[in-house]
Amino acid sequence: MKTFLAFVKKEFFHILRDRRTLLILFGMPIAQILIFGFALNNEINNAGLVVLNRAGDYESKQLLAKFQNSTYFNLQDPVFTEAAIEQAFKDNRAKVALIIPLDFGKNMQAGNEQLRIIGDATDPNQAQTLVNYAKAIIADYLQQKQNTNTQLPITTAQPRMLFNPELKAVYQFVPGVMGLILLLVSAMMTSLTIAKEKELGTMELLLISPLKPFHIILGKVAPYWVLSFLNAVIIIILGVFVFGMPVNGSVPLLLLVTLIFSFASLALGIFISSKANSQLVAMFLSMFGLLLPTLLLSGFIFPIENMPLPLRIISNIVPARWFIELIKGIMIKGSPLSLLIKPFLVLCFITVVLTIAGIKGIKTRLS
Repeated sequence: MKTFLAFVKKEFFHILRDRRTLLILFGMPIAQILIFGFALNNEINNAGLVVLNRAGDYESKQLLAKFQNSTYFNLQDPVFTEAAIEQAFKDNRAKVALIIPLDFGKNMQAGNEQLRIIGDATDPNQAQTLVNYAKAIIADYLQQKQNTNTQLPITTAQPRMLFNPELKAVYQFVPGVMGLILLLVSAMMTSLTIAKEKELGTMELLLISPLKPFHIILGKVAPYWVLSFLNAVIIIILGVFVFGMPVNGSVPLLLLVTLIFSFASLALGIFISSKANSQLVAMFLSMFGLLLPTLLLSGFIFPIENMPLPLRIISNIVPARWFIELIKGIMIKGSPLSLLIKPFLVLCFITVVLTIAGIKGIKTRLS
């Protein structure tokens, strides 16, 4: 045990003396969480809006004032023909157009308002979001009119958004970025470390030491597990204090899940290093072999429910999928472990399988 602890201590000192390793371990994740958190934002503000106001009455001007006061839209110069709307789209002056018909005020009094909203669907997601924004502003305006005039035959729905009432995109991206960064950095650093020992030929020197191969692997991984956990804590702190992420659930459970996922990432790095003979191959497998599955199949960007059945099945073996589900449940929903037992057990199972596969792979290569 003394020999093993001395070996772990040596690995800690080796990492702490290497500034490039520390930069990758701490500098890159912090930079990524800040860049992703601010850049990956599907909220839309100040989108160009052109209006074809054929009514020109008091009611239509009140409606336009609602749009003017909204942060979602930036009213452009008015247009007078539908052809001008198409031209505004082509010139990128506008993303949405609103057509107000003649006698808008009279039709509204009769409960027969006919407004047309046109979106620039070259970006379908953005167009749908902006159209929904416009519909919400119109519904709010009509609701106000109903409150002031109970004779208006207007029926509106009152939506309520639980857990994220302001619809902040950062609530979606921070858990995904946490999973992405921890998986890539932990797996990459572990695979590079072991691959470096094999590439330089120093692994043979370790094998003739009193330590067994299992102790060598554990000694190599232990410092990165501790540092990866500290890295995760820093990311959580940044998410809470910089981006306003809530922590509505149990903090100990959050840290436990993070520890398990960090170890799963390290075990994946061990498995990659068992297949790689050089640092270049290990880096390639870590970056490109893990980046796309994590981005596409974890639910970080695309909903898993919308994927074809084969991809949904494959996504079950992606550790980041279950980690992101756990993080959202703990931080945003405040769910206890009893409601998160399935993703928790699946993540634990994947961690055990990856650990066994990685250790067996390394032992096979070393023997």
